[in-house]
Amino acid sequence: MKQIGVLAFHGDVIEHLEAIREAGKKLGLAIDLIEVRTKEAVDNLDGLILPGGESTTLYKLCYQERMWAAMKQVKAIFGTCAGAIMLAKKILHKEAGQETLALMDVTIDRNAYGRQTESFEKKIETKLGLIEAVFIRAPRIKNIGSQVKILAKNDGEIIAYQQRVDGKFYLATCFHPELTTTKFHEYFLKQIYEN
Repeated sequence: MKQIGVLAFHGDVIEHLEAIREAGKKLGLAIDLIEVRTKEAVDNLDGLILPGGESTTLYKLCYQERMWAAMKQVKAIFGTCAGAIMLAKKILHKEAGQETLALMDVTIDRNAYGRQTESFEKKIETKLGLIEAVFIRAPRIKNIGSQVKILAKNDGEIIAYQQRVDGKFYLATCFHPELTTTKFHEYFLKQIYEN
């Protein structure tokens, strides 16, 4: 049984827990699912989900709990929206002192899709199939490295991608798949259980 954690300070925690639980059922996988709020909870994870929310707040809370170094050691991480920001090597328009895990070779622009009131939903064709994508104060990808594989675009802009680095797997979306589909959670679990 693999241990999968969802960073549980704020954001779509419950939605991610439900999506990963449902994805596990669909795939017939036994999962030890935990809510992550301490460094000790990170230490034995096989996979970690970084939900949407406010990226600067997530950074501060993780740093305060001294989780940062332990999070970098997790072999598989899936970040959505703010979680995608946390995975990127470079952020545009970041808050003073804001850091990232710097695990994916990506330049990301936080809140680039606009304010909360400019949120939208759209059907998107992805490498995992057709999905309904929900964008809430979403970040935009400005640049990716040659090792980053694109999984979906919206009007020519990258919105879902992955990268393998030294035996580790990272998955990120600029939207919130946990609100409409389990396809990305299933894909994430497959990477963990098959490797």
